[in-house]
Amino acid sequence: DIDRLARRRVLYTVGEWIAAPEADQPPDPAAPLVEAPVYRQEVGLWQHQKYFVKTVFDMHCGPAGKARLVLADQVGLGKTLQLAMAAQLMALAGDRPILVICPKTLVWQWQHEMRDLLDMPSAVWDGRRWVDERGVEHAVLGPEGIRKCPRRVGIVSSGLVSRRSEAAQHLLRLQYDCVILDEAHRARRGNLGDKRDGETPDPNNLLAFMYQLAERTRSLLLATATPVQLRPIEAWDLLNILSCGDETVLGNTVSRWRHGAEALALVMGRADLPTDEDQRWDWLRNPLPPKREHHDFAILRKRLQMPDQEAVAAGNALFDLRPPDRARINRDFGSLVSGHNPFIRRIVRRTRQQLEQQIDSETGEPLLKPIAVELLGEGEHDAIRLPPFLREAYDLAEAFCALLNERMQGAGFMRTLLLRRAGSSMQAGLLTAQTMLNNWESIESPDEEDDEEDQPPQVSAASRTLTDQERLLLERFLAALEANKERDPKAAVVVDLLRNRHWLELGCIVFTQYRASIQWLAGQLTREFPDEPIALYSGATTSGIMRGGQWTPATRESLKLLVKRGELRLMLGTDAASEGLNLQRLARLINLDLPWNPTRLEQRKGRIQRIGQLHDTVQIYNMRYHDSVEDRVHQLLSDRLHDIYTLFGQIPEVLEDVWVRGAVGQKTEAQKIIDNLPEEHPFEVRYSQVEPVDWESCSQVLDAAEKRRVLSAGWS
Repeated sequence: DIDRLARRRVLYTVGEWIAAPEADQPPDPAAPLVEAPVYRQEVGLWQHQKYFVKTVFDMHCGPAGKARLVLADQVGLGKTLQLAMAAQLMALAGDRPILVICPKTLVWQWQHEMRDLLDMPSAVWDGRRWVDERGVEHAVLGPEGIRKCPRRVGIVSSGLVSRRSEAAQHLLRLQYDCVILDEAHRARRGNLGDKRDGETPDPNNLLAFMYQLAERTRSLLLATATPVQLRPIEAWDLLNILSCGDETVLGNTVSRWRHGAEALALVMGRADLPTDEDQRWDWLRNPLPPKREHHDFAILRKRLQMPDQEAVAAGNALFDLRPPDRARINRDFGSLVSGHNPFIRRIVRRTRQQLEQQIDSETGEPLLKPIAVELLGEGEHDAIRLPPFLREAYDLAEAFCALLNERMQGAGFMRTLLLRRAGSSMQAGLLTAQTMLNNWESIESPDEEDDEEDQPPQVSAASRTLTDQERLLLERFLAALEANKERDPKAAVVVDLLRNRHWLELGCIVFTQYRASIQWLAGQLTREFPDEPIALYSGATTSGIMRGGQWTPATRESLKLLVKRGELRLMLGTDAASEGLNLQRLARLINLDLPWNPTRLEQRKGRIQRIGQLHDTVQIYNMRYHDSVEDRVHQLLSDRLHDIYTLFGQIPEVLEDVWVRGAVGQKTEAQKIIDNLPEEHPFEVRYSQVEPVDWESCSQVLDAAEKRRVLSAGWS
């Protein structure tokens, strides 16, 4: 860095940066990034991050002029930062809007990471107005005001699209330099199932919207750690989005790759390779990969005088090739398809294990520092036994849910609401039962985009919708709990881990789905550790510090800073803390409950198993009551969990249905869902070898004030 600073030269305009490289070369991506806060104040950038950003920017500025990729990195490898860096470069090099679409729970994380790590202005649409990186609200008139973003990069919730809001429709009236869709697996087909892969997709609202939006953007990046939730056709669906408006992805409308089931059969080896020369040519030519992909493609394009801008070779072009070239196609067809098919070319997927094993040729160290995870509480004997009075309460909750199941066949969440919360803590179950008795009629399933799922429903009195038998069971459930709610055995296990296993000394976060559970646990722990500050990380207005029984409100940002400084070593968090929170200073994690959306477990783990962790091994303790829904589903999944994790890099969201089926006693249906999970991936890992990218020696630096000026320009 001293050498770089000695040669440092500032580029004071974006025009200088764009004009600086040699002919036919994109601008140097290092110039705007090498002095960003992520370099000057944080741990810097890792090779896999730089490699992806460079790949995207090269494609965006290359012959085709478009970057269309799925980023499928495992949780904890910095997908948001990679996408944000790519967005910044494309915004600086272009003049059209950049749009980021992500779940509501992530919109502020996106803005904060761009601001804090990249010194990058942006604006969030909060449903009525734009809010910039300084917190300034920009008033607009009506839903059409969404087209007046005050920054080059605008961030909106995918819930706008899912709910078919009027504002979302206005986004289809603009042209973009880049669109980014985070958690892209939420854009899915409805007709998913065995023997249905060949059907035309029946898109949900988000998938249908992305089909339209894809044609209005130059570059398109989709991000998800699980491109396959249940069936490999879901990965093809993501490629199908990328292909809208870009024939280089799946070819033109008559391409064989446009038929998902047929394409997957070929890629996954379920169908024999075609022996007919014309059929082989059809698979290769439409689309024909660019010359940089392989020397065979370079030769074919040279023979056919096809520049990289052209995606599809003519069908009769086969007869324009010389006999040696045609022989090359027949000889190498299998390797060309397996190594250069659209799945391989468009899905960038790196795993932590892969990056921990690859050695950097310059440093002799792994590309990523290995961080081992030791799981505790997984054995059958580790499930927490409930004392008789709490066992009775849990059995009554199951009986109540069984009654609901008989008359509420379609509402999976509503049928299992009490069991979900009683499985977290008996206190959460008690508060839920009280709400049901008083305000049952208007309790609604929380939107998947909500910040948290733990807020008690606020409704008018309408308990008449409970049947007499249901009401009786709820009243018995409450009676069993009200005198014993403080004796939940989970608290004793947490205290044992913190005190006797010294987890408090190493720093620990306790996760739960519900605010009621952490508030109860905070009360228990402050009596056991009266001198210890205990952070509660929850909603924007419900976070703070408990010490000696005294409560002090605090912002979530201040809690993050205290952990980073080493001044807080115990944090209790709802799943609001499972995304966008960096807790590398903490080495231990307790899951007070097992969330029924199993991707939450990965997100929680990613708070401590992440870049910058100080310890070589982190430990995680998973709690569950013996013979609860969570315990029974855990047993159902135990034989396949390792295989599923190896295949996907995390547990697919679709397994939430297993919990629902288990809760209502449908064990056979739950097992069927597990059995239907694929046992092989639809694509190999092309990007397994991360090529080194040297940005740190870049001596030409784009002026920071000029960057902010360009990025602060609004959408015109």
